[in-house]
Amino acid sequence: MISINGRAGEIVRRMAADAEALGLSVIRYPSGATVIDAGVDASGSLEAGRLFSEACMGGLAQASFCQLDFDGLRLPGIQVATAHPPLSCVASQMAGWPVQWEDGDTTHSAMGSGPARALWGVEKILAELGYRDQSDLAVLMLEGDRLPPEKVAIDVARRCSISPRGVYLLVASVASLVGTVQVPARVVESALHKMLALGFDIRGVVSGFGTCPLAPLVRDPLRAIGYANDAVLYGSRCWLTMQTQDELIEAILDKLPSSASADYGTSFYELFQRYGHDFYRMDPLLFSVAEININNVSSGRTFRAGTVSSDLVRRMLVP
Repeated sequence: MISINGRAGEIVRRMAADAEALGLSVIRYPSGATVIDAGVDASGSLEAGRLFSEACMGGLAQASFCQLDFDGLRLPGIQVATAHPPLSCVASQMAGWPVQWEDGDTTHSAMGSGPARALWGVEKILAELGYRDQSDLAVLMLEGDRLPPEKVAIDVARRCSISPRGVYLLVASVASLVGTVQVPARVVESALHKMLALGFDIRGVVSGFGTCPLAPLVRDPLRAIGYANDAVLYGSRCWLTMQTQDELIEAILDKLPSSASADYGTSFYELFQRYGHDFYRMDPLLFSVAEININNVSSGRTFRAGTVSSDLVRRMLVP
């Protein structure tokens, strides 16, 4: 069985070995756990963001930089290709591990994603995919503005039933260079997440490819979250290859792109303010790619829904 933690661990160790060139800071706790600052106090880099993204996908995808054209507006972008979308994008990359810790009277939190989720194995989606990793390494990515204390790493080790020496926590703020890369690199995951929300069985998805513009870097975390999500909602494209029945695709096709939401066309930052900074109050139909293409090899047909909006990309991503 493929070990997504083992594969991700190979990437993370290369990142740690080349930390200075990548703009990373490596912290090793007395327990043996490793924290890599990829965008909290460390500057990070675009290359660090690319490697961060590949590790977050369990070493089962290739991320590379590209240039995307939106009717004459050229923006840097990321493209992602994977032959194992359910494992790389759902069992690994999808966010599903909330992390909290106390610092005096203050509670800090970060959202965890990455292959360590498949070691802990408590999420329902992992059982549905029939996947549970076995590894002496646990790689967890944290999106947040604080570096976690040692007790967080020890807790991750306990939940994953491994030694703290095998724990690697990679931390980056969304308002960092790594953040501007790793969120758009979730382009294929965004399409699969929408399919799951619509009750579609993604186990038949055999290949995924996606492109998304990079978000502009700003220091305000809320603005950064807004730009990163706008890049996906209005500027991303995804191509999926799957084996299923045409009727099942047709039943959800119109709901797959972000344009299926009544909130489509509004900046994510504005929507975030409107809904009181609560993601769960927002329309779930919004969270998806702008354009999706599906090739069903069972029938040979190709389906398409949504479209990239150059006007909205220009309005949202050129501050």
